[in-house]
Amino acid sequence: MRVRYAETDQMGVAYYSNYLVWFEVGRTEYCRSCGFTYAEMERETESFIVVAEARCRYRTPLRYDMGFVVRTRILELRRRTMKFGYEILSEDGGTVYAVGETRHVVTGADGRPKSGPEKYLRLLQKSNE
Repeated sequence: MRVRYAETDQMGVAYYSNYLVWFEVGRTEYCRSCGFTYAEMERETESFIVVAEARCRYRTPLRYDMGFVVRTRILELRRRTMKFGYEILSEDGGTVYAVGETRHVVTGADGRPKSGPEKYLRLLQKSNE
């Protein structure tokens, strides 16, 4: 990915809230690499992965037009909850710009917690082995 001008502040530094957006992009692509998309899971099972907690530790500023990579992994996988970990790195992997985590709860369309769909939990677990 690359930092766009609209994602920077007056000093040309990536605005802090964009890191959470980039975590979401990483999480979405992680699921795709596991063999499914959010939209597919939502449509097939009426299950939603809701963010319950987000944390980001900023280490080195990203600036306009700098390229970066979002490395995403599963840190914890349970029937109703999961935690993803993220690293935002330089393209060569030599610089860590930020690290973070998001904790999620699986809910139904009514917003109430429920067990995650077995098929999708298996796909996530398999990628974590």
